[in-house]
Amino acid sequence: MKFAHMTIATPVVEKTSVFFQRVMQWKPLPMPTNIDIDAVWLEICEGQQLHILGIPDAKPAQDEEFGRHYAFFHPSHDFEAVQSRLRQENGKIIPAIRETPFRRFFFRDPNGYLFELIDEDGYLDETSHCG
Repeated sequence: MKFAHMTIATPVVEKTSVFFQRVMQWKPLPMPTNIDIDAVWLEICEGQQLHILGIPDAKPAQDEEFGRHYAFFHPSHDFEAVQSRLRQENGKIIPAIRETPFRRFFFRDPNGYLFELIDEDGYLDETSHCG
């Protein structure tokens, strides 16, 4: 089974889309014709997407590390660079509360959604993986 997409709601679609394009280097995808609101689809990697929907009163949950957040593996070779791009976009790196044997950190997108980035190689070196 493979992850297909996740959706976040934002009052400012363009700002959110540009943030993820610059920080995460996710690329815009062609939009389906059946969307009648402001929206952008971004490609996280082949076959996996972030859907950004324009919802005027959207607000994220304010839970922290042990609550609701989106976690992504990030390539080890780009781990420091993604942090640098995040800072360039005025993002704040939030250290993890719980120690792990692999590198990881949290950040909030421009809407306040909490994201976790995990060093993919470090994680896979330390854990077993499925099938």
